[in-house]
Amino acid sequence: MEPKQNKTSLNILLADDDADDHTFFKEALKEFSLSITLTTVADGEQLMNHLTSETNQLPHALFLDLNMPRKNGFECLSEIKSNEKLKMLPIIIYSTTFHKKIADILYENGANYYISKPTEILHLKQAVQQTLMLIAEGNILQPKKEYFLLTVERKNSKPLFWFNNFFALPMAPKFN
Repeated sequence: MEPKQNKTSLNILLADDDADDHTFFKEALKEFSLSITLTTVADGEQLMNHLTSETNQLPHALFLDLNMPRKNGFECLSEIKSNEKLKMLPIIIYSTTFHKKIADILYENGANYYISKPTEILHLKQAVQQTLMLIAEGNILQPKKEYFLLTVERKNSKPLFWFNNFFALPMAPKFN
């Protein structure tokens, strides 16, 4: 997989067992300026079968939930990063689970970014869209650890928007 992506169309794979999260994710893509093809799988076994199938082209990025049946996101991340064909696939952890120690382990195991699922649909749209912009711009290599977690900051119960109206990321540098 080449580090730079086609800037007009992205193929995205979402691995999440929650049907509502699939719906919310699809909703977040509707307002995005690039053409997006979304494929979804509901568990880790389906994910690994999809990725290792000779007939399937690799997606530009994988949004990976940690808490899935049959094979969880930790197991999938490990398998993907140990597979020569798959190891360069950008993986964005997309989960309700967040603990600093878990994030550290995921970073050390090669995940590219980590999004803690926002509870508000507007924030979810912004998180997904901003992450897709990073991918479209070629920011698919793992960033420095301080830029791994993508979050909304709050001040007085209102979102405090940063860089491109959402994330506190370095202003110009590409990560590759």
